[in-house]
Amino acid sequence: MSTLRIIIADDHAVVRKGTRQILEEQPDFKIVGEASTGEEAVHLVETLKPDIAIVDVSMPVMDGIEATKLIKTKNPQTAVLILSVYDNDQFVFSLLDAGASGYLLKDVSGEDIVNAVRAVSRGESVLHPVIARKVITRFFPAHPDKKGSEKVLGERELDVLRLAGRGMSNQDIADRLCLSLRTVEAHMRHIFIKLQVSSRTEAVFYALKQKWISIDDNP
Repeated sequence: MSTLRIIIADDHAVVRKGTRQILEEQPDFKIVGEASTGEEAVHLVETLKPDIAIVDVSMPVMDGIEATKLIKTKNPQTAVLILSVYDNDQFVFSLLDAGASGYLLKDVSGEDIVNAVRAVSRGESVLHPVIARKVITRFFPAHPDKKGSEKVLGERELDVLRLAGRGMSNQDIADRLCLSLRTVEAHMRHIFIKLQVSSRTEAVFYALKQKWISIDDNP
């Protein structure tokens, strides 16, 4: 079992300690650093190159939004998981646009945090489907324009992205398209490489911005 290397960025020491205790119960999780500001988080990612950065929104010196942007710019292979008390649209939209792979509120269970870390490490999104639909409905057109998509992605890869945009897991996508889980995972890896992204969320949003897919598409 490979070890997931994680940093925790939060300006509250109690929150960092509690999150660390939850994660360190997993034998394949290793906390390699803690930060109390966004600036420290960016520096830790540059230095340690962790697999996952768990980041709060409201931090001194540099907030979580700016920190996420810099983390994804400097080390795009590090997945960012937001853990915050804020659930308003402004923060959700800004952080997704910055490249965050997931967004959790601090009232979630320890099991939810563990599952979210594992999900983003696999390149999956941990956004609630209702939130994802709200974001997509607000910012992206209902009718896709597929011109140009065929030069980058295959039709089956687009089918996978359409269902990922609905919040479906890889297994659900496999069942829906009558494919094996391994085939869906291979499609996702190819999509990440072609689009130069590191998460399902980034891939879906890229395709939506290019108007290649719509959340209402039915593969």
